[in-house]
Amino acid sequence: MAKQLNLFSTGRVIATPLHAEMQQSYLEYAMSVIVGRALPDVRDGLKPVHRRILYAMHELGLMPDRPYRKCARVVGDVLGKYHPHGDQAVYDALVRMVQDFSCRYPLLDGHGNFGSVDNDPPAAMRYTETRLAPIGREALLLEIGEATVDFTPNFDNSQAEPTVLPARLPVLLINGCAGIAVGMATNVPPHNLGEIVDGAIALIDRPDLPDEKLFKLIPAPDFPTGGEIVGTEGIESAYKTGRGSILVRGVAAIERVQQSRGRKLRHNSTHRYRDRIVVTELPYQVNKAAWIEKIADLVNHGKIEGIADVRDESDRSGMRVAIELKRDADGRAILDNLYKQTPLQSTFGAIMLALVNGQPRQLTLRQMLQEFLNFREVTLTRQYSYELQQAQKRLHLVEGLRVALARLDATINILRNAPDGTTAKAMLQEQLQLSDRQSDAILGMPMRRLTGMEQQNLQAEFEQLSDRIQELQHLLGDREELFKALKKELRSLKRKYGNPRRTKLANGENSSQSPKTTLQTPKTQTPKTQTPKPQAPPEKTWVEFSYQGYVGRTSTPREEKSTGKSQKKSVQFLKNKDDFTVETQCCLTTADILAFAKDGKVYSVSVKDIPPSSKSRGIPLVNLLPQSSKGESERTIAARFVLSDYSLDYQTILLTQQGRIKRLPLSEFAQITGRGLTAMKLKDGDRLCYACLTKAGEQLLVATTGGRILRLEVNDEQIPILGRTAQGYQALRLRKQEKLVGCICVGADDSLLMVSQQGYAKRISVHLLAIGRRGDIGTQALQFMNKTDAMIGIVPAIAKSEVILASNARRLWRVPTDSFSLSGRDGCGSAIVQLNQDEKIADVSLLLPASVERSTGRSK
Repeated sequence: MAKQLNLFSTGRVIATPLHAEMQQSYLEYAMSVIVGRALPDVRDGLKPVHRRILYAMHELGLMPDRPYRKCARVVGDVLGKYHPHGDQAVYDALVRMVQDFSCRYPLLDGHGNFGSVDNDPPAAMRYTETRLAPIGREALLLEIGEATVDFTPNFDNSQAEPTVLPARLPVLLINGCAGIAVGMATNVPPHNLGEIVDGAIALIDRPDLPDEKLFKLIPAPDFPTGGEIVGTEGIESAYKTGRGSILVRGVAAIERVQQSRGRKLRHNSTHRYRDRIVVTELPYQVNKAAWIEKIADLVNHGKIEGIADVRDESDRSGMRVAIELKRDADGRAILDNLYKQTPLQSTFGAIMLALVNGQPRQLTLRQMLQEFLNFREVTLTRQYSYELQQAQKRLHLVEGLRVALARLDATINILRNAPDGTTAKAMLQEQLQLSDRQSDAILGMPMRRLTGMEQQNLQAEFEQLSDRIQELQHLLGDREELFKALKKELRSLKRKYGNPRRTKLANGENSSQSPKTTLQTPKTQTPKTQTPKPQAPPEKTWVEFSYQGYVGRTSTPREEKSTGKSQKKSVQFLKNKDDFTVETQCCLTTADILAFAKDGKVYSVSVKDIPPSSKSRGIPLVNLLPQSSKGESERTIAARFVLSDYSLDYQTILLTQQGRIKRLPLSEFAQITGRGLTAMKLKDGDRLCYACLTKAGEQLLVATTGGRILRLEVNDEQIPILGRTAQGYQALRLRKQEKLVGCICVGADDSLLMVSQQGYAKRISVHLLAIGRRGDIGTQALQFMNKTDAMIGIVPAIAKSEVILASNARRLWRVPTDSFSLSGRDGCGSAIVQLNQDEKIADVSLLLPASVERSTGRSK
């Protein structure tokens, strides 16, 4: 029988006061929680559990270009190798790194149900899958290795894990962090990546940069759920001291809507309208479902009056909560009550606490950025030093191989006459003056290294290694050059992963008041409390659209004058500065211009709001749109139509840059508010390119740069009618480096004109194109004389019209469509313009004279 363990073999008992033992044990426990569980490291911005998840996934090879792997496998590896705690805690941390409403820049890419902003739980780990997100790998794991960061044994000394990841971005600031330790807590808000990079680069250039200039580069946090920050006092306090209370509001607007027609309401009365509060963004970490339940509870208990109904209209494209108000309710007063009594306005308590050299410290914004820059400088120094060491070792071996090849006969004689490898190694060192490692490399060299090509490769490797060693020595010897490389790296990551700010900043003047809201009223009928003024009767007018995007209104149409010397010439040259009318339409002043923007929104402009222009070309159409619709350039309008009646049997077909297509009835745009209307939800990086009006029985032609055209029947099978929130279907398959260049609606008996970049044009009948199905590759309708040529556009060949060709050298030509004869499906057409060297056709448009009426946006 084994002997019993005698803990008191010495015969002594050490008396310890109970309060001293409790104090010491609790302090050790507290430091264990602080350092090993709850607080992030200021260098990589991660807690130990997040660091271990990312490193375990890196070891499993779950790269962004690899297939997804079950989360249960990842959690099992983390538990078995690095993190001996509960599996649910590890899975919760993994889920949070996937959720785009929790992390401003998610570090993991998930596949499956990972929860929602309504606090819906994620699916079990055996159902969900994950892999590293591109930013997670490139910003944290790209340079992982013992050469760049320190490693430490895991809990059972069977594995080694990094103490910190070689972060290339200040993840603590861009993603934020929240944690509760013992006696302290951290709550770092997330920020915009581009702003943080700009601030870090500014500190590199000027370490003594004033706080005011730094705060201009990084004005406020940027929460993943958007919202609006009210006031700057809390932000300044958090950035200067490490603590501050930031007031965040949801984004809400008040819309005035017309009541149902089924009710008996007095004509021209304000009772025909009532207000609606629409909330599209909530403060960070606010549970939407719990917030709606809170509103219902306040209404039921009489604490908020005037609310008739609350509807959650959110979908995968965005958040939208509609709060219907009673008929005589004051929308602004109710919105103020929602701010006061619900989490629609909440306070984010910023506590910028992190571990610095293993000790918890409350840091300012400048200190956090400086700690990251110091860590990045150390990491780059270690990385470049290790790379320099490896390059020098390899260069030493290459030099030995070059010596052996230069004295090949002597080397072969030594190897032929040596009795064994040890003797051969000693003779190589003595006769060729080689080192021990060089001799081993020569003895292990295969015979193919003696060929001429291998000798050239060896010489190229020697030159490449010499240049790299010189570059690394320059980086390590000059601190300014090291920081130049760091700034270049930060700018590259900003270009690749930066995106616009989501959280808005309220004006300081209105920080204590309700945010501005917009009353949305139907355009045709505006409720008035006083006697309405008599309106002028509608008048007949002519609306002109120019090539440069201008719109004007005249009482009589103006025909374009030819600038050529002879009217018989089919090709006419126009000056660079000239602008000209491409479309003239006759309508009444009560008509509307429907303008589709490239971001998928549609706006309505009344014809009577267009200033009359008797001599000038008018004003840019984009200037008549709401201020919020103007993007980074003036060419934001993808298409526009003049409409007098929305009840016509027409539909709108929309086509995006990535080939997504959808059809909507024209009646969807009958009542567009001042803010516009979303006609199509777009994916990230996609833009609306084409819009055209059509009706059942017509056909759609979609053209690509490769000369292919897909012909589709406009029916419910090929192009079904969808709602405004739908993203549409894929119209056709695009090959590599192929783009869409045209989308028109025609009849089966019509013809079309195709133009290439090198000035070739071809006119064919529509019936020569095979009728395809959605998702097909299309028909090759235009061949090219040169492989570098490509189709630039298609237009319908309408009689008495002209085609406008514009080159990249800002030259313009007008070519009558009647001058083109019909061709077969095969062939490249004929050259219609003479181009200079390096000149290409950049744009094709159709010029319609006033004699061609377009009452619905298409010629009759």
